[in-house]
Amino acid sequence: MVFQEINNTIAAVKKLEISNKRKLALQPFVDYVQAKVSACKNINLNFICTHNSRRSHLSQVWAQTAAHYYDVKSVYCYSGGTEATAMFPMAAQALSAAGFQIVKLSETENPVYSIKYAENEHPLIGFSKTYDNDFNPKGEFAALMTCDHADENCPFIVGCEARIPVRYNDPKAFDNTPQQAEKYTERSNQIASEMLYVFSQINIE
Repeated sequence: MVFQEINNTIAAVKKLEISNKRKLALQPFVDYVQAKVSACKNINLNFICTHNSRRSHLSQVWAQTAAHYYDVKSVYCYSGGTEATAMFPMAAQALSAAGFQIVKLSETENPVYSIKYAENEHPLIGFSKTYDNDFNPKGEFAALMTCDHADENCPFIVGCEARIPVRYNDPKAFDNTPQQAEKYTERSNQIASEMLYVFSQINIE
């Protein structure tokens, strides 16, 4: 069971409309997960963005949470970039506002965060890294491309068995503006609604 605050957020974001065009774009993601479930294999998902600072982290965290929420087993979510920078604090703040328990484990230029979504589940470890970092799988994973820049400028992801674009607009565009917090929450909610949609489609019988 996810934390109650996250449960409340989920109840709200499940009401967000996902267009048919967007559902079509998400279908390869659904198909990949379903094929793994049907074959009783682990599901390794690596969410990739240029800087591994915002969208890839939000997607990783919400995908892991959605898998748990819909009881899809053996799902392991990762994130990475084409370069390492730092997880942007507003991404962590948006997740905290959604009900995640977040603890900053280090105060370096590239901080490490513990991100917990349920009482009895391992927390996700959030920090910026390249997609092929030793922390991430080397093979038998799907590369979920969360931004157009990484998708267009990184034509080959070593080790992936599926490459699936799930592009999102970058909330970075609103950094240092009065709308910053609102836009980060908006993007987090959109990603949450779509990850929940994907895992809601999986037949686990």
